[in-house]
Amino acid sequence: MRAFIRIFQAITLTAVAFGCADFLEEDMQGTYSNSTFYKTGDHAELALTGIYNITSFSNTNNNLWVFGDVASDDAVKGGLAGDQNDIQFIEEFTYQPSNSYLENLWRHYYEGITRANYLLGSLTGIEMDEDRKQEVKGEALFLRAYFYFHLVNVYGEIPLKLKPPITKDQVHVPLSTVAAIYAQLDGDLGMAASLLPTKNEVGRVSKGGALGLLAKIRLFQEDYEGALEAIADIEDLGIYELQVLYRDNFTLGNQDNKESLFEVQHLSGASPKLGSVLNQYFAPQTEGGYFFNSPTQDFVDEFEMTTAEVVDPRLDYSVGRAGQTWLNGEPFDPTWSSTGFIVKKHLQPLSEVPKGTKGDGGLNYVFMRYAEVLLMKAEALNESASPAQALVPLNAVRKRARESYLYDETLAGFGSVPAGLLPDVVTTDRAQVRAAIRHERRVELGLEFHRYYDLMRYGKSVAEAALSETDFSYEENRYFTIPLSETDINQSIN
Repeated sequence: MRAFIRIFQAITLTAVAFGCADFLEEDMQGTYSNSTFYKTGDHAELALTGIYNITSFSNTNNNLWVFGDVASDDAVKGGLAGDQNDIQFIEEFTYQPSNSYLENLWRHYYEGITRANYLLGSLTGIEMDEDRKQEVKGEALFLRAYFYFHLVNVYGEIPLKLKPPITKDQVHVPLSTVAAIYAQLDGDLGMAASLLPTKNEVGRVSKGGALGLLAKIRLFQEDYEGALEAIADIEDLGIYELQVLYRDNFTLGNQDNKESLFEVQHLSGASPKLGSVLNQYFAPQTEGGYFFNSPTQDFVDEFEMTTAEVVDPRLDYSVGRAGQTWLNGEPFDPTWSSTGFIVKKHLQPLSEVPKGTKGDGGLNYVFMRYAEVLLMKAEALNESASPAQALVPLNAVRKRARESYLYDETLAGFGSVPAGLLPDVVTTDRAQVRAAIRHERRVELGLEFHRYYDLMRYGKSVAEAALSETDFSYEENRYFTIPLSETDINQSIN
């Protein structure tokens, strides 16, 4: 892990040949140029770590949370009135093509794609251990697919760039259909899974991560048989299972655990900075935070409660709210947020990240957990007309949640599961099982930047009902518009 971090730091100090297409004729202003780079195994590792760097939230350009949470019914912009209005325009679906958050995500992830394309296009000529070269290829293919997965879900039809922008034809790329992009990702992830080891160095993607994203893109295309095949391959690896305690997926010291298929690494106190800015963007102002991404009452109300008013424990693992203890041990103050709620999952207590360095968090971002694999399996089985079989993975997720009372000593009533809490789903009615799975995805994966994608793939009626308080129209807003910066430059999409 430390070796990986040292390379991660090195990439931020070296100006490698990854510049924007606008500067293709400029001489490189760093240690390396195209003529001297991509020669050795060390070069390959440095370039690969530069791609991983794009996934991190140490850079504010990676604003995935705005599109995953704020654009959905799970959260609103939050923060001070008038601060970062471009987020609010996205929340309300009144944005313009010049919206800075719209442009930043596009530029940031296409930068990752460009870096991946340079490495993939140069691997053949690099002198290094052949087995490691194949693993590097698998990692780069996965990372490029990861960026495209987000871009295609946010923007829809986008340019599919698979080569370094060396010539004009490779810079000005026309739009590809969503189906064509998914087809490319399916092939790339299948190849990545075949090249990656079952277990990799901490911080690097392994076979399970590639298979998990492969299952997800197939599920999103309603290829349920294909999704189940990828999930079966994950299960055959025999290395993933649910953490005993849900909370442990979001606390320092429990990262890269047995539930994690792929997570983005962060490290506090590094120079150059490798910590997460999410810790500051979401924290209360009293801690030096901006309290953005504020959970909604609608999201909070989604969590089940018993007749004795015992709530699903995942609520208080996910959200700070009145009547509960906050991360530092003090009572939560609902005035810290315009909605009365604060995201917990990406935050650390002041004992771990002091107020003065609040934007340098050490928590990783977990993109995919085994809990999501189980819920994808449940969905694929149910949509394949096997609702009874779908109940098994669905209820496994619910069981882990209710059994928090058997493992978390801080819960009132610790030692026994409260009566009626999160009972197994028993219906085999396909529509009811579908509703139960969608509910479970929302509460299990809430505030992990997945909800907007789910709403869009569920279709017009679900999406418009969820976003009824905004200007959202499924026909007009199913995908966000391509940013002005791209339409101004790319002559093939004008």
